[in-house]
Amino acid sequence: MAMIDAPKRLSHGWPGMLRFAPFGAAVALMPLGALVTLIAPITGVILALLGLVLTLVGLYDLNQTKHAVSKNYPVSARLRYLLEFFRPEIRQYFIEDDREETPFSREQRALVYRRAKGIEGLRPFGTIYDVNAIGHEWINHSMAPSHIESADFRHRVGGPDCARPYESSVLNISGMSYGALSPTAIEALNKGAKEGGFAHTTGEGSISRFHRIHGGDLIWQIGSGYFGCRDKAGRFDEGRFAENAAGEAVKMIEIKLSQGAKPGHGGILLGAKVTEAIAEARGVAVGEDCVSPSAHSAFSTPLELCAFIARLRELSGGKPTGLKLCVGHPWEWFALAKAMKESGITPDFITIDGSEGGTGAAPAEFADHRGAPLREGLMLVHNTLVGLGLRDRVRLIAAGKLISAFDISRVFALGADGCNMARGFMFAIGCIQAQACHTGHCPTGVTTQDPGRYRALVVADKWKRVANFHRNTMIALKESIESSGLRHPSELTPHHLMIRVSSREVRSAASQYPWAEPGELERGTPNHPAFRKYWAGARAGSFSLAGGTAPADLREERGAA
Repeated sequence: MAMIDAPKRLSHGWPGMLRFAPFGAAVALMPLGALVTLIAPITGVILALLGLVLTLVGLYDLNQTKHAVSKNYPVSARLRYLLEFFRPEIRQYFIEDDREETPFSREQRALVYRRAKGIEGLRPFGTIYDVNAIGHEWINHSMAPSHIESADFRHRVGGPDCARPYESSVLNISGMSYGALSPTAIEALNKGAKEGGFAHTTGEGSISRFHRIHGGDLIWQIGSGYFGCRDKAGRFDEGRFAENAAGEAVKMIEIKLSQGAKPGHGGILLGAKVTEAIAEARGVAVGEDCVSPSAHSAFSTPLELCAFIARLRELSGGKPTGLKLCVGHPWEWFALAKAMKESGITPDFITIDGSEGGTGAAPAEFADHRGAPLREGLMLVHNTLVGLGLRDRVRLIAAGKLISAFDISRVFALGADGCNMARGFMFAIGCIQAQACHTGHCPTGVTTQDPGRYRALVVADKWKRVANFHRNTMIALKESIESSGLRHPSELTPHHLMIRVSSREVRSAASQYPWAEPGELERGTPNHPAFRKYWAGARAGSFSLAGGTAPADLREERGAA
């Protein structure tokens, strides 16, 4: 009985009443302030007013019914909310270590800041990484390093059906829409791209007036909302597309099927946020909800998608036209690959976005557990094109949490021809990873439409950081390629990338992963496990598998279970 009564005594006796002590102290401040006014009038008034405010807060807490913690701990519970508000900053600046990725580590952010500011990026006293940890990776060096004159690495984008190929940098700015980013952020990125000689992807929000001011090369991204090329009903409009695509700054066209952070998910920009400039760029009405459906309306089958690619290439005057996707169901990608082979129409490039990619706002389930990571998606697309004998017609561009020259080298070794970066360039113009992109309260003016906030981002200063970051990253890549005895990042192969798979074993990516042999899918002799399981059921005329939407063996396993 004594043990049963102990909690009751604690909750009703003086220990339990301590939870009201801060409220009692607030009440006591009022008479205390009155007494202090006899000696120090100003201080006394301040104390009395503070006591009055805290007393009113405590009375509100005691009488409200929504928050149990506040009712049980009047006044003092407010400290919890204050600490929660500042928790990300406290963690970022005082608690997390240099390598803890949430989502980018302090060391990664510092690397970008140093390169953007032109500060020497050397590290004293050796690596901070555990080179014996499972999963540690490195690129092999050569005993006969090469010498490369220029760090301006390029690759030509444009297949046999492309009349106006583009000599692209191997590193460009990934898609971030005006609307998600502020006008000054768009300007800084575009001018940096112009001065640095690389390209700026518009994001699906289309080409805004702020993309045009400085004349940087543009990759026009077209999403399911067809912004910038839509009719009043939201359908694709050929005339509007041709008009926008004719712009000299537009160098490539990218059809966005999905993005890594929220693949298969649409989006909406509420009408209250649709300003005149956003409406102008997107071809919608001011103040009207701006909807991006989850699926495209211009095509519904792989063959129709191939025809859409060919039509956009024709309407744009022969400019490189490609796709952006995060790999999901493998049979859907195989169906598209078969449609390319059957129709003879291939995209000039495919941007593979990994599930580790970023966005301004995404449901947690999508950001954490949807879509293939970049490594798996890139290798599957690369192997499929190799197996079909189409790899030389299509450039592969990797995107998804790339920051350093090593990140670039790694994806080149796994099959990429180029890279896109978004958050790295955001860091370059001042982003501090506050993770408030969706609130409109970005502290650095990068992801907000509040003039009072985005005017703090000074284009004349920030564009230089964009150009510096690109240039210094390319210099670091050049030094890495030289140390491997190569002449261009495209010469990197899976044999150059080493991975520790256990405490006693290291493998190259060439032996760690399965790789398709040239033409093996044409011959009908697939060796890759994904091909053996799904290839036969994929068909060019549909995104579903022959016989249903799930492989037969999976349906049988589910029934047996």
